[in-house]
Amino acid sequence: MTDLFITIAETEAGQQACFAVRQEVFVEEQNVPAELEYDEQDTTATHILARDAHTNAALATARLLHYKPGIVKIGRVCVLASARDRGVGAAIMEFAWDEAMRRGYTEAQLGAQVTVLGFYEKLGYESFGEEFLDAGILHRMMRKSRPA
Repeated sequence: MTDLFITIAETEAGQQACFAVRQEVFVEEQNVPAELEYDEQDTTATHILARDAHTNAALATARLLHYKPGIVKIGRVCVLASARDRGVGAAIMEFAWDEAMRRGYTEAQLGAQVTVLGFYEKLGYESFGEEFLDAGILHRMMRKSRPA
């Protein structure tokens, strides 16, 4: 999507915009309890924010967390309902992957809601492990590795 500006949310205002997107998608739309949505990892995570290049409105977010040596965990990926099916999710995931590789990681993992496994598969992620519940929603772990 060319009308998109994606960046690391380094300011308090940028991070609050990320949290507002998460609030709308996870807490309000998907009924995830707020106490489960926001956690201590938010203080150490790298937050990514996608904005509409024309209006500057926040549209999507994701976060990166150091998981294990060489492995980053991408989480809290969400796109506002009004911005879905426009390539915003794929664009923020590409940005997250590129940022992880730029930081020296060789693999990215994420816990995907099973209803969107196909979205991540199109981006090169592969499922592994058993399905599990997270905030009452069925998930499955996925991973993507840097080509050798």
